[in-house]
Amino acid sequence: MPRNEALREALTVAGLTVTDLAAKCDVDAKTVERWISRGRLPHPRSRVRVASALGKDVDVLWPDVVRRAVKLGADREIVGVYPRRSELPRPLFGELIGQARKRLWFGGYTSYFVWLEVPNAAVTLGTKVREGADVRFLLGDPASSVTTGRERIEGTPLTLATRIATTQAEIAKSPEDLPTRLTDRHVAMSVWIFDNEAIVATHIGAGLGQDSVTLHLRRRGAGGAFDRYVEHFEALWTDAQVADRP
Repeated sequence: MPRNEALREALTVAGLTVTDLAAKCDVDAKTVERWISRGRLPHPRSRVRVASALGKDVDVLWPDVVRRAVKLGADREIVGVYPRRSELPRPLFGELIGQARKRLWFGGYTSYFVWLEVPNAAVTLGTKVREGADVRFLLGDPASSVTTGRERIEGTPLTLATRIATTQAEIAKSPEDLPTRLTDRHVAMSVWIFDNEAIVATHIGAGLGQDSVTLHLRRRGAGGAFDRYVEHFEALWTDAQVADRP
C-alpha cells in the first residue's frame, strides 16, 4: 500500500508525534507508523478516533475507503439482491403498494403471489385508481404456445394458465377498472414498478416464479437501471393485447 501522506500531513499540522497519536487512539506506536508509512487501513473505530484527534474528517484521511463504501455508479440504484423471490421481506409488496401514489405496474407473468401475500389487494388497488394512480396488469397470455411450453418445463399442477386466471378473477373483484393486457414476451422476467421503486425477478431454469433471482431497485437519476426496466414494461404494454374482464 502507498504511504498515507494525508495522515502524515494532518499529524504534522496537529503538532503531534506518532507516539502521541498512538496514545490517543489506544494502540501501539508501531501500528500508527504502519498506518502512515505502509498505508495500512485502521479498524473503523480507530479511524474515527484518529480523525477526532487530528480534527479531520475520515474521508479526508482515507478517501479511498469512502469511495469504496459509497455507491457512485449504476449500482447505487440497487436496494437489495435476493437469490429467490421468496426471500424478499414478506411485507415488502404490501408496503410498496401502500406507499405508491402515481403508478403501480404489475409486470409478472401471473402475479399470483400478490393475492396470497397482500390482504385485500384488489380493494386497495381500486382505491389507488380512485386517487389518481396508474394501475396496470401485464399478464402472460394463457393461450400462447410459450405459456404451454413453460408449463411443461415447470411441471406443476398449479399451471401458469391457472395462476393467470386466478389473478384475472382477483382483478375483477376490484371496484374500479384495473387495465389488463396479455403477452408472452415476459415469460422469463417479471417487473413490478411502484412509483420510483421496482422489483425485478429473473426466472432460473425450471424453477417457479418464487425461485427467481430478484432485485429491489430505487430510482436515483435519469437513464439508470430503473428507467431501463420502465422502458421495458412500456414497450411490452404497447404491443400487448387488451384482456377481456372475466
